[in-house]
Amino acid sequence: MLDAANEGTCPVHAPADHPKVKPRKVGILLANLGTPDGTDYWSMRRYLNEFLSDQRVIDYPKWKWQPLLQTIILTKRPFTSGAAYKSIWNEAANESPLMTITRAQTEKITEQLRATYDDQVEVDFCMRYGNPSTQSKVKDLIAKGCHKILFFPLYPHYAGATTATANDQFFRALMEEKWQPTARVVDPYFEHPDYIDALAKSVERAYAAAPKRPELLICSYHGLPQRYLMEGDPYHCQCQKTTRLLKERLGWDDSQIKTTFQSQFGPEEWLQPYTVEEVARLAKEEGKTNIAVCAPAFSADCIETLEEINEEIKESFEHAGGEDFLYVPCLNDDDAHVDALCAVIGENLGGWVRPI
Repeated sequence: MLDAANEGTCPVHAPADHPKVKPRKVGILLANLGTPDGTDYWSMRRYLNEFLSDQRVIDYPKWKWQPLLQTIILTKRPFTSGAAYKSIWNEAANESPLMTITRAQTEKITEQLRATYDDQVEVDFCMRYGNPSTQSKVKDLIAKGCHKILFFPLYPHYAGATTATANDQFFRALMEEKWQPTARVVDPYFEHPDYIDALAKSVERAYAAAPKRPELLICSYHGLPQRYLMEGDPYHCQCQKTTRLLKERLGWDDSQIKTTFQSQFGPEEWLQPYTVEEVARLAKEEGKTNIAVCAPAFSADCIETLEEINEEIKESFEHAGGEDFLYVPCLNDDDAHVDALCAVIGENLGGWVRPI
């Protein structure tokens, strides 16, 4: 934290040659899942290796999982995942949409928080997997004089495989620091009124612009093994509550909205119903030919929404006889979403910093 080459002042009563100390600030570090650096084989392999080696994500014993991962999965999956990423890649910026959107969110949040707190705060973002790493951004904030850091995983709902592993990485980064900043972690915000309102407004906008009003809104959440729920993970219950609160905010009844889960992986039973199967069943068995799908668990559009929902799940629906498929984009850097995130941040900064 002491850097003679940068701006700052000497502590009171310190000798004249004491290194200058930067003004104390509060850091806000936003965190999202992560992204490969490119769509090529080796970029994808590095990213997938880090992601799939995380025992919060795949909790099988290492002796059993790692040989399978290294010799089979990572020889094939980087090709298929790379092709999927390539179909949604931001070619102009040479980065994934998740990176582009997270940066845009950070810029807007910074602007709003600076208007409230001036230069008392520093805002930045990191990724749990890939770049920019959590460790590098913790070091950056400390170098800028942050004696306190508010860590904000951008997951509305808590899950061990998302929120917890992001927190793990943050605290591992703190373990490397001789002089640790004081730290706080933001609670999940799945029921925050501003978040629910932002979700509802996004649905209302999408419905208003649709040629025909959808018969049903599918709230598709990222899945988890059913076993995780039985072991105490609250994710499933929090997702169900978000859907209920969204329904109430929209003034709908149960027939107009439904919760499903996507992105299952491996042989275990996952949270059900599976989105890809349910949209096909709705078309075949219930004659629902006009549906909308939103993804409340994702704070930014990414491979699971742009490629999985808007391509794979849409295709499943259409092959089963569905006709009109409306994807409601994630909240991304929408102003209502940024306002909601800033409200959550403000509530968590209590006692640390005052508005100007």
